[in-house]
Amino acid sequence: MPNIKSAKKRVKVIATKTLQNKTINSRLKTEIKRANAAIENNEANKAEVVKAAIKRIDQAAAKGVLHKNTASRKKSALDKKLNAGA
Repeated sequence: MPNIKSAKKRVKVIATKTLQNKTINSRLKTEIKRANAAIENNEANKAEVVKAAIKRIDQAAAKGVLHKNTASRKKSALDKKLNAGA
């Protein structure tokens, strides 16, 4: 445990940011799973579900949770699956 005041603050700030990142990451994974399931089950609203997942990926990239190339790769994979299934 740190003794210096600024180091103590950094520990608190890092804990808060870690929690925020986990929340964003969890929502992102849920949306991607939902989109993949919609594509596999050939649901009628699969395009909207994929669009929502892509939006969530963009938000995660904007927040710095995902690297921009990782976000691009995930979006491309979703689009490829959607177009193959359509």
